[in-house]
Amino acid sequence: MSSISTGRMIDNSSDSLKGKVVWMPAKSIWITAMTVIAVIGGPLTFSWSAFAAFILLTAITICLGHSVGMHRLLIHRSFSTPLWIEHLLVYLGVLVGMAGPFGMIYAHDIRDWAQRQRDCHDLYAHRKSFLMDAFWQMHCMVVLDHPPGFVLDDRERRDRFYRFLEATWMGQQIPLAFVLFTLGGLPWVVWGVAARISVSLTGHWLVGHFAHRAGHQGWSVDDVAVQGYNLPRFGLVTFGESFHGNHHAFPESARLGIEPGQLDLGWHFIRLLAGLGLASAIKLPHMIAPRRGLRRVALSEASGGRQPPDHPAGQAESRP
Repeated sequence: MSSISTGRMIDNSSDSLKGKVVWMPAKSIWITAMTVIAVIGGPLTFSWSAFAAFILLTAITICLGHSVGMHRLLIHRSFSTPLWIEHLLVYLGVLVGMAGPFGMIYAHDIRDWAQRQRDCHDLYAHRKSFLMDAFWQMHCMVVLDHPPGFVLDDRERRDRFYRFLEATWMGQQIPLAFVLFTLGGLPWVVWGVAARISVSLTGHWLVGHFAHRAGHQGWSVDDVAVQGYNLPRFGLVTFGESFHGNHHAFPESARLGIEPGQLDLGWHFIRLLAGLGLASAIKLPHMIAPRRGLRRVALSEASGGRQPPDHPAGQAESRP
């Protein structure tokens, strides 16, 4: 089949379609343990202060950590920031409990590579039923018969802090649990660690499941296995990550909510960093070479007949 190299994935007679789904014991036990503790221990230890800690830590780790630190900064390099801030944001992303920095890069890049081919395995495309997709995504992985090569950038591979986080990412919950126990006892640990991780990982899968199946679409990409869709109602709780159709159109953009009315708190945080002089080289749609096969669809539905302000066509329309 035809193959396309993307980012850190290097094609070498690769095949994104043929492979088998295998159970990942460590990953499965981890998410199962967190979910069981949350389901059983959550009601038994509920307090409003523990719930408030859950909300605050979820917002910080998902927005600043996963969306801004892991996804937009580490994976896509959609902006630059001093190394100490990058390390802090990625550390917050590790606290989400999904994987270490290298594991996150690989999981994202292999999926992105597969979805850009003409066809790909059902796991990468979220084609299976709701419950089967849940089991596959959160407890398994695809072992392709002929996978692409994976090459980390030198600055990532040589970073001692990232190597430390990769080796200890599950254990990074322990210092946090100690702080939470000191502040609020066992309820804060249950809600601030187990419930937060369970909700975050399940929510991440839910967004991925629905954002690759159907929804609002301002752009489409021809000749690819999987399209991305926007889930506008979930923009606030996902901090902009639910605008996945926009992300498929402009993967390197620091701004995901690029249509009028699309709330993207991750983007507003990056703007705050820029205002403080702590973010630069910010990439937006009009600065990015268009993807091959990218085309505008449903223009009137997507933006009321207007191009988004940071889209090349939108800027062209605004010129005298």
